[in-house]
This record gives sequence, structure tokens and C-alpha cells, in this order.
Amino acid sequence: MAQVGIPFVFLRGGTSRGPYFRRDDLPEDLEQLSRVLVAAVGSGHPLNIDGLGGGAAVSTKVAMLSASPAENADIDYFFAQVSVEDRLVDYKPTCGNILAGVGPAAVELGLYAPSGDLSTLRIHCVNTGAIVEAEIQTPGGWPEYAGDTAIDGVPGTAAPIRLKFMDVVGSATGTLLPTGHLTDTVQGVPVTCMDVAMPVVIARAADLGLSGYESREELDENREFFGRMESIRIEAGEKMGLGDVRRSVVPKFAVVASPRAGGTLAARYFMPWKTHPTMAVTSSQCIASCALTPGTVADGLADQPPVSPATVTLEHPSGTIDVLVDYANEEAGFILHSAGLVRTARKLADGHVYVPATAWPEKT
Repeated sequence: MAQVGIPFVFLRGGTSRGPYFRRDDLPEDLEQLSRVLVAAVGSGHPLNIDGLGGGAAVSTKVAMLSASPAENADIDYFFAQVSVEDRLVDYKPTCGNILAGVGPAAVELGLYAPSGDLSTLRIHCVNTGAIVEAEIQTPGGWPEYAGDTAIDGVPGTAAPIRLKFMDVVGSATGTLLPTGHLTDTVQGVPVTCMDVAMPVVIARAADLGLSGYESREELDENREFFGRMESIRIEAGEKMGLGDVRRSVVPKFAVVASPRAGGTLAARYFMPWKTHPTMAVTSSQCIASCALTPGTVADGLADQPPVSPATVTLEHPSGTIDVLVDYANEEAGFILHSAGLVRTARKLADGHVYVPATAWPEKT
């Protein structure tokens, strides 16, 4: 059977991993692109046995990069979330963990030429319009992957990658509070519908019969909870102006509880049909913003930092994640200036990924 080879570099970015492509090596048309990505990842099988995916939503992600034509950005980052089993591709969200690998991948793919031992790239997130500064180590003009920085959810240590997110309020809906309220009641459950870097529906764990300290495995086995959560998410998505979200991963869903390990807030985050093993970078900013905003469902649960910028520490199933938030609470409400995180990345492989010619017949 004829096949089509596509150049790629494969990286772990934060607590996710996936292939990074040059955008112009892939089909322009989104329907054709989806067929190629489904084939490359192996969507349609729980183990993604016929592709590069790892059988979990954190390992069926794709980054597509190009030199940015914008004056305020170096690299355009177009993200795709490929489903594990349903042969679906969602271009609505972005991914902050995969974003951690964009700087190194851009160098590896010949899209960015470092000029010193430390490089700061401005990355335009095509899916949401956000601009993110990424600071990476580039001694000798190549990414440095070895280092002493550890992040929960990843074994060992690696070189730090510092991310600074700007202009992320209203990333998908155009406003911090898409419903116009700090809290809404959906199917009898109080929720906060907030849009910072990623639209997220946030509820108190106790209001859904949870402690908020469950493991990923315990939550994934609780199908009654997932059924109720999905029903609430679908209705909340409509209230947020996102339309019918039954086949979309946006909005995401999170539950919060009081911290019990010295953090600011305990949180469990859903992708949305599986429990995230750690915490998404984008949604961590939204949950942190919720923790800092009076009147949300997190009010009374979070250990409020006294000053801005503040480090909000979210406790997740594998440990914690720190979000440095520069913000203000004013008469007009919560104002986010920027959010910063430290992640790591590592190159795992490069070469060509092959897809059947039937997935991209125009290329053969």
C-alpha cells in the first residue's frame, strides 16, 4: 500500500506529548488535515496501535508551526486535539503543555534561529489569538533539554522553559464571565463559567458528591459522576455562547476543594471525558483566576494570597502546579495582567511519520 511520509519532531511538552509539524508540510484544507492527523495519531483504537498516539488524551495532541507574519510574534502555533477512539479532531482549544515544546520544536524544524544562549520567542496561539512569551535555553544555537527543573507528573528533571501568557482573558468567548455572572446554577449545581486561556466550567467537588482529593483512577471509574458532569457541561456550554458542545472538548470542566497539602486550592480537571493525570497549563490559569476572584465557587475554599503578583498553587492528582498571576481586583471586577508558569520539554524522536495514501490521495 502506498504511503505518504511527513517530516516531524516528537516531543514531550510539559505533561503531554505529540508530534510537531511544519504547517506547510500538511494539507491546508481542515477536513483533509483532519484525515491526515487521525491517521498519524492512530485515532479509532483505544491504544492508537496504528499511529503515534499513546491511548490517552494527553498523548494524542498535535502542534503545527510556522514562522509568524505578525509583527508581535515569531512563531504561529496551531493546535489540534485528536480523540483517542472517535476519529475526531478539535481545533477549538489550545494546549499549554504542548506549547512548552513549541520553542524547542521551532528551532529543531528550522523555523527559528537562536542568537544566544537564552532565547525568548513570542508565540501566537492561532486557535485562541493569545500571545505567549517562551524563554528557552539555546547554548550553541540548539535547544538544551538537560537541566535541574522538575515538574509533577514527569519523571526526572530537565531544562526550564518559562512561559508568560498575555491577553488570555476571553480567549474563546471574548469575556471573563461568558454568562455574565460569577456563579450560575446549572441542574441544581452552582458553577462558575470562566474564560481565561481556556473556557472552564468550575464546580465545588462537594456539590457533585466528591471530596476533590480523588485519584485519576477513582474518578475515571465513577461513570455516574461523568454522566452528570457531561450533562452540566453541555448546558453550561450553551449558556457560555459556545453552542452545542457535545462533540467538542471545549468548555473543559473542573472541580475544586479546600487545599490539604499546603497549596492554594485542590483541583481535579477533566479533558472533558477523562480525568487529567495532572493539570492543563491553560486551564490552570482559569482555575487560578477563579481562586482569586471573590464571589466564585472557589470563594471560601482557597487560601487567598495577600498581594499581586501572587503564586497560586493548585493541588492535582500527581502533585502541584504553580501559576504566577499578576492581577487586580477592582470595582469593575477581576483584571488579569499576565500569568506565568515553568514547564519542561524533551525531544523524543524525529524523522517522518507515514500515513496511508488514502488519507491524503492528492499527495501521491
